[in-house]
Amino acid sequence: QLQLVESGGGLVQPGGSLRLSCVGSGSTLDYYTIGWFRQAPGKEREGVSCIRNGDSSTNYADAVKGRFTISRDNAKNTVILQMNSLKPEDTAIYYCAARLGWFRLCVPEQFGSWGQGTQVTVSS
Repeated sequence: QLQLVESGGGLVQPGGSLRLSCVGSGSTLDYYTIGWFRQAPGKEREGVSCIRNGDSSTNYADAVKGRFTISRDNAKNTVILQMNSLKPEDTAIYYCAARLGWFRLCVPEQFGSWGQGTQVTVSS
């Protein structure tokens, strides 16, 4: 059974960068559409970015386009979220999640396997 573990969160100043990793075990992540989602205090969980299996096509939330990049490292069974030009409104717990196969929508209710999350705080 697929298990996901996120890492790379932390405290960073506005304008800084973080690199989040989602490492899979128990199955090969390349078989899955992988999404990064985030949840800020008092807000619903939202999609940040997804990368689909097979063609590795991607999509991004409007709020992060041009600043975040999602990619796969198949040799390490890992999906990376590179976050640049971070803003205070990016502060949230970031989760990765998986759905078997190719899936177009990057919405949390459609993903069944979740990691435990990693905290990202953007503050001066």
